Amino acid sequence: MAEKRVAESTLRVTAENVGGIDEAAVEFTPGVTILAGRNATNRTSLLLAIMSALGSDVRPLKADAESGRVELRVGGDRFTRTLDRQGDRIVAGGDPYLDDPELADLFAFLLERNEVRQAVQRGDDLRELIMRPVDTEEIQQRIDRAVEEKQQIEEELDELDTLSQERTQLLQERSRLEAHIEEKRTERETVVAEIEAADADVEETREEKAELEEKLNELQTVRSELEDVRYSIETQRESLESLHEEHEDLDAELDEYAETPAGEVEELTGRIERLRGRKEALDSNINELQSILQFNEEMLDEGGSTLLDSPSDDSLTDQLRGDGRTATCWTCGSEVATRQIEETLDRLRDLRQEKFQERNDLAAEIDDLEAERQEYKQERHRREKIEREHQRIEDEIDRREQRVASLIDDRDDLQERIRTLEAEVERLQNESYGELLDRHKEANQLEFELDRLEDELAEVTARIEEIDRQLDGRDDLEARREDLQARLEDLRTRVDRIEQDATEAFNTHMANILDRLEYSNVERIWLERTQTEVRDGRQKVTKTVFDLHIVRTTESGVTYEDTVDHLSESEREVTGLVFALAGYLVHDVHETIPFILLDSLEAIDADRIATTVEYLRSYAENLVVALLPEDAAALSDEYQRVSDI
Repeated sequence: MAEKRVAESTLRVTAENVGGIDEAAVEFTPGVTILAGRNATNRTSLLLAIMSALGSDVRPLKADAESGRVELRVGGDRFTRTLDRQGDRIVAGGDPYLDDPELADLFAFLLERNEVRQAVQRGDDLRELIMRPVDTEEIQQRIDRAVEEKQQIEEELDELDTLSQERTQLLQERSRLEAHIEEKRTERETVVAEIEAADADVEETREEKAELEEKLNELQTVRSELEDVRYSIETQRESLESLHEEHEDLDAELDEYAETPAGEVEELTGRIERLRGRKEALDSNINELQSILQFNEEMLDEGGSTLLDSPSDDSLTDQLRGDGRTATCWTCGSEVATRQIEETLDRLRDLRQEKFQERNDLAAEIDDLEAERQEYKQERHRREKIEREHQRIEDEIDRREQRVASLIDDRDDLQERIRTLEAEVERLQNESYGELLDRHKEANQLEFELDRLEDELAEVTARIEEIDRQLDGRDDLEARREDLQARLEDLRTRVDRIEQDATEAFNTHMANILDRLEYSNVERIWLERTQTEVRDGRQKVTKTVFDLHIVRTTESGVTYEDTVDHLSESEREVTGLVFALAGYLVHDVHETIPFILLDSLEAIDADRIATTVEYLRSYAENLVVALLPEDAAALSDEYQRVSDI
């Protein structure tokens, strides 16, 4: 339904060649408007014209006209509906008020053949009517998308938890490295002081000292490089060990996830699309049947000259011909028996109910296939993720093994250079240099260890900073997860809430209006939501139904539960109107359409009609009701009255 909201203002409807109307123009002021008159005075035709302009699929073109038009002016806005005869079809055009009339047809256009009123009359499934406008497939798709997004966020949060644990370990390692570095610096300062003291006592030529120091410095550099290489080899081997363990874990995990059979998801998708196509075709058929039924029932009751508008069945006119009381066929102008019209309408109602059941069966099958497809997708998504990680680790293992091999070659080369340098240093030194050389070696070793420790500290610090940057996004992820969880709860309970709101609204308004109407022995009429098992193919499934309860009171004050079949015609009509009001409020129809239309209330006595109209007027900006003159007389004189159409 289009999202329109109209402020209180005068509404003007003009109609040409609609129903029994040649030409008419009526202005409606906010509040209640009474269309007073006898039968066949175009009251229903005017209501059908309003419905058509508002967007209903009724096509009430006058029998002897080739085209018709309805215009609705609301404040400064103008909405139109055109009707054109094309062969045996009536084609509707224009720019009506509503994009989708389903809610209004069910809960606002309350003419005699309104589906809600008829469902109460027949004791049909009321829950199906309330839930029909709810797109459960779209809700399920939104649930599936939200579940998938939530799973991804939870995986990211799990990774952040792992990083948080790693950060705790890194902080401990950083403290250990800082303490160790401080110890090595103290040792180095002591050795440097000893070297300086020894240098003061040693006398040698400048050339000898320079050559020896050059070799010592070179030896220190090569030894430092060797230690770096050894450390790198050790680190790479530790990483390789961890990678091999992780690789084995992923192998085991892959074995747990059977690969989705080729084409399985595509086949399911194809089946779902085919079923959806069938369901859409059924929806179209159901809407068309409803339009045909509603239009022809209203015009038949009005006494106008109409017959079935069936764009898809050329044989209907022939089927409806017969003897007895007749009506003029608006499609061909011939006379047909009204009894045969009624029989055909009954068959169409049965067909419509069969289509409803078939549609519900298809919807259930689609839900099952959607769940199966989603399960396949999740398994495939998980397996693909594991396979990507498996391949990444394999590539990383290959890279690190190549790196280890290269480092071993570097280590062998450095060890050979150290042996050569040590031999040269040994040749240059003499007894007076022996202790000094040892101190230089010790200082070199301490410098190397300090460099290595400081490199480790820098790596640890950099890793901590990197983790901190990643952890900064935790709050946003948790907020998104909470939002998704709330959204999921809302989606998963939406159908339940609508059912609950509908029954509560019906029970509240039914109790209120029964108090006002004062039926002598009706204590209470109320709806109860219950679960029942029904057979769906070979399986039994749980289905929610609305049970309508009637509680009566005897003259002696004893209460007992009666059946719907025993309701009087007046009580049934009131019950149907209240159930329509419940749907009108639950689906917020009052926010998008400025009319409630009422017709065929003759089964209710005049005083109760007046009370019912007074009750309903609070929920619509414009309540238009067609009444016989004697019934209209019971209503307030302040209401607008239209008698000449």
